[in-house]
Amino acid sequence: MVLARRLWHHFLSTQALPVNDSKRGFVVQYPNVRSTRACGHESISRAHMARRIAALKDYEFSEAYQPERYGGAHVYYVPDDTLTAGEARELDIHSEQDLFGGVVPHPFVASKTVTHGLVDPEAAAPEGWSRGLAKHLHGCVLPGYAAFTAADARQAAARMLRHGAARVKPAWGIGGSGQATITDIAEFDAFLATIDAADLTRYGAVVEPHLEEVVTYSVGQVHISGVRIAYFGAQHLTPNNSGDEVYGGSSLVVVPGELDTLLELTPQPGIESAVSLAIQYDTAMALEFPELLASRRNYDVIRGRDSRGSWRTGVLEQSWRIGGASPAEIAAFEAFQENPALRMVRASCVEAYGEHEPPAGAVIYFRGEDERVGQLTKYAYIEGDENSA
Repeated sequence: MVLARRLWHHFLSTQALPVNDSKRGFVVQYPNVRSTRACGHESISRAHMARRIAALKDYEFSEAYQPERYGGAHVYYVPDDTLTAGEARELDIHSEQDLFGGVVPHPFVASKTVTHGLVDPEAAAPEGWSRGLAKHLHGCVLPGYAAFTAADARQAAARMLRHGAARVKPAWGIGGSGQATITDIAEFDAFLATIDAADLTRYGAVVEPHLEEVVTYSVGQVHISGVRIAYFGAQHLTPNNSGDEVYGGSSLVVVPGELDTLLELTPQPGIESAVSLAIQYDTAMALEFPELLASRRNYDVIRGRDSRGSWRTGVLEQSWRIGGASPAEIAAFEAFQENPALRMVRASCVEAYGEHEPPAGAVIYFRGEDERVGQLTKYAYIEGDENSA
């Protein structure tokens, strides 16, 4: 154990950029005032993850933001949402070394709408909108449109419906919540009537083809204290306490390195395609928004059949914040820290509703009765060591 930890810190000293990790600092769970994610189990889970990140960095955990405590020590933030450049400046965040998550130049860059172009070159868009990004993303995302007015959204829906069923996704929704599948314009109008016009103007909505027989892949890269891991894997759905299919966790193959490293693993064709599309998406975003910084880059890539029976694959959205797969990511960091000789681990996280018994050795992030979703157990575990030589 002692030797492994010494090897890990030697690795950090040779890989990390010059930061204040040489003396004790603070990991701070930082609430974002825009966030709508402050559900009980989510807040508890984020706090648990922040504590584990603090242990990885050998920092002290600070559950509440208390700048008077820090006394010039390095502060590492774990925000519950992607930060804007203005928020980052106020917190003295300048690089990936300062947070678990990301910083974007404009709020829409962190939302679903950035993935698609407008229905018309002159359509309404928020400040900072890139009208050339869609060209760079062509081929790595599904066909679709972003819209910020009811008229533009209706026009986008009409165009997509020519090719079959469509999916309407408000940009402020979490995961699959608040979305609707439409098969005609009347269904779209009924759904649009439930959307607050101010929210549509501020955040926007996305219209994409509806897919069946879907698989959602997770592709990502995470950076903590100069060490990077990269992973690919698949998300799992599970019935919640109401019987609806919701996110149930992720199973990841994790290696030291960056996104490009994943292609060296010669994954199965479907996963290899997902990795390539995620890399194309990540590259396009970096070129279009050079101010963007992110220590966590997670991309959801979907594969499924459209209404005409054709297979489609594309990046659905990005996550530059702590997210559903983060318990597995942190478990992988802990495994590599424990045994620096590892070259690969399989890390999983699970969200199970109702009565559920986690496997032996699992790290439990939440277990109990949540006021909004009911009985829930959330945990992460490592399936076994891989390629330790």
